[in-house]
Amino acid sequence: MALRFAFLGSGSRGNALLVETPGARVLVDCGFTASETESRLKCLQVDPQTLSGILVTHEHGDHIRGVGVLARRYGIPVWMTPGTAGGADYGVLPDLRMIDCHAGYWLLEDLRVQPYPVPHDAREPCQFLLSHGGGCLGVLTDTGHVTPHIVETLQVCDGLVLEFNHDRQMLATGPYPKSLQVRVGGHHGHLSNDQALQLLSQLPVTRLCHLVASHISEKNNSPQRVKSLLAQHQPDLATRCQLAEQGGVSAWFDL
Repeated sequence: MALRFAFLGSGSRGNALLVETPGARVLVDCGFTASETESRLKCLQVDPQTLSGILVTHEHGDHIRGVGVLARRYGIPVWMTPGTAGGADYGVLPDLRMIDCHAGYWLLEDLRVQPYPVPHDAREPCQFLLSHGGGCLGVLTDTGHVTPHIVETLQVCDGLVLEFNHDRQMLATGPYPKSLQVRVGGHHGHLSNDQALQLLSQLPVTRLCHLVASHISEKNNSPQRVKSLLAQHQPDLATRCQLAEQGGVSAWFDL
């Protein structure tokens, strides 16, 4: 088995990504309650006792809701930046390990983990490249704009989890108050459909086995809109694209 991954769910009500190699099994974020996380893991026939670790991108509730309870219940190591650690109350974590976004990669069993910094309205947010053998998965969500460093980092990806959070017009005319519209659409908010497509235009997308559009807003975007834009702007890639859902667990994706 090479690297494979699956979503437990993605959206403003909870996010968790499961990544697995022959020697490691990690969650990237745990934004559901511990009991809901256990239930969703069961759908993938995964015992939470077998988790090697939890990687936390930032301290917002839809990414950390179950981290503390799950880590204590099963003695799971948790990795996060110092800013993320100081940004919320996780309770006592049995094995907390700090991330330096600028120190390169480390090995978690046979999984190579490379964090990288992103612009988001959190204390010290990061995202990840996860590699094993010849497969590399890039994760980019909760990012207000695309930096040159992000573009450079994601050049090596064979699979990509990419935020398509909102449609700019739907956000401007939708139900969010003006202050929240400014936050979501701002320089440290979330990627719009247009921003995600612009990033893809700067990547070697022919090497992508899988693109998973994620963190799609239920109020300011639609799956149909994302699919239509991908078909229009990246027709070859559109056939290799799946959409991560809020309410359900995805299938496994193999790299």
